Amino acid sequence: MIEAIKGISFEVRDGEIVTLIGANGAGKTTTMHAISGLVKPAAGSITLDGTELTKIPSHRIVEMGLAQVPEGRRVFAQQTVAENLTLGAYARKDKDGIEKDMEEVYRLFPRLKERRLQMAGTLSGGEQQMLAMGRALMAKPSIVLMDEPSMGLSPLLVSEIFNIIQEINSKGTTVLLVEQNAKRALAIANRAYVLETGRITLSGTGSELAADERVRKAYLGG
Repeated sequence: MIEAIKGISFEVRDGEIVTLIGANGAGKTTTMHAISGLVKPAAGSITLDGTELTKIPSHRIVEMGLAQVPEGRRVFAQQTVAENLTLGAYARKDKDGIEKDMEEVYRLFPRLKERRLQMAGTLSGGEQQMLAMGRALMAKPSIVLMDEPSMGLSPLLVSEIFNIIQEINSKGTTVLLVEQNAKRALAIANRAYVLETGRITLSGTGSELAADERVRKAYLGG
């Protein structure tokens, strides 16, 4: 087995936007999968509000308040938009709360409301990204992990997605963001970490890293 990440240590505080930046293959997605329980680390500790997560199955981690927006969207193509969103709330029993949150998702993403009876597989890439984000929010998470939410999107849609991430955060949801668009990610992050070949090499506030010469050369085009 190849170790994708080796002894990294970082924290995400309540109410923050924290971003991980790094080149392809640095271990960012593996880190996200380890936190959400999709891969089990060989060693080390991952805690959420003081509870150790490494021995807890991924569906239970969702019930504890952690949801992930996976890289590549991964919507249920043969289900409608509304059915995809309902599946995001599978662990919840509060029918009234689910309906309220569905309306909030439709407020955040008006295009999803327009297409709520459309099959998810027929949506554009940007709409599928919105659906993946909306589906994660339906779990009513206290923290949401977002893996490359702007990948493959037009500049206009990228701006829209980042504005929505900030709005989600402003309403009290903590965000851990993995993002190739380092400039955009650092602009909205409270704090940031640089991950290189499985190790964290730099950390600081978003603005500190955006101003760091090494970061500018490696990730911000000079």
